[in-house]
Amino acid sequence: MLKSLTLATVVALAVAPAVQAAPLGMAQVEQTLRKAGYTQIHEIERDDGLWEADVSRADGRFSEVYVDPKTGEIFDEHDGRAQLSTEQVLAKAQSQGLREIHSLERDGATWSLEARNARNQKVEVRLSGHDGRILHSERDGWLD
Repeated sequence: MLKSLTLATVVALAVAPAVQAAPLGMAQVEQTLRKAGYTQIHEIERDDGLWEADVSRADGRFSEVYVDPKTGEIFDEHDGRAQLSTEQVLAKAQSQGLREIHSLERDGATWSLEARNARNQKVEVRLSGHDGRILHSERDGWLD
């Protein structure tokens, strides 16, 4: 009986979803940016589910970057990573169940758009400009 209970506990722990780390706070975002080589952080604020920061590099260039609070990934249009075209972003959004897409705008290394999701809800969405994955989505008002 004890062996069965122990085995059941081990199996339950093995298949349980991993505990997600708490989202990064402002101090952690600042530390992440400094480690990435940004020499001055002028302002940090939350915007569309991401952290937005005005930063300067060692060479003096000023930029606006976004930081994913879940992963710490920095989205900087000047970091050398390839950026998706408008057509590629639209295709990625549609492949993720978004339709009636409009108000598509590039914002640095991210894209924002308005659309309807698979549940036919109006949503505002922020996508990675590198691979098109959804970084943040929220309902656009309560009345659709």
